[in-house]
Amino acid sequence: MRLAILALLAEGPMHGYEIIQQIAERSQQLWRPSPGSVYPTLQMLVDEGLISGSETDGKKRLFELTEDGRAVAEEIETPPWEEITDGADPGQLRLRTAVGQLFGAVGQASQAATPEQQQRIVDIVNSARKEIYGILGEAD
Repeated sequence: MRLAILALLAEGPMHGYEIIQQIAERSQQLWRPSPGSVYPTLQMLVDEGLISGSETDGKKRLFELTEDGRAVAEEIETPPWEEITDGADPGQLRLRTAVGQLFGAVGQASQAATPEQQQRIVDIVNSARKEIYGILGEAD
């Protein structure tokens, strides 16, 4: 996590949420760090003097490298997300991306959909699940 954060901040200042999104995007959704792992690491890097955090927009903290942090970041030869995606199966990456997008849509629907719309979505997801198992059961 440390190296990923330092590598990203070498490109410019970012908020914690942006760091999470960038790691997920650059790893083609193979690595989606949780806030519970990112924010403590950010605080640890602040405590070590490798990054600084300044308040913006009320709550959000904008993090950037210090001179010491920049020196450490310059030593990173391969960003961690590249190590994760090297040799990854393209079909698996497409599937993970599609599943991530589906989870996003379902999550949004759980907040915004009417009860009738929610039921339709449940029916669609259940149907898709059955279809997937049907595909897995097909003979090659």
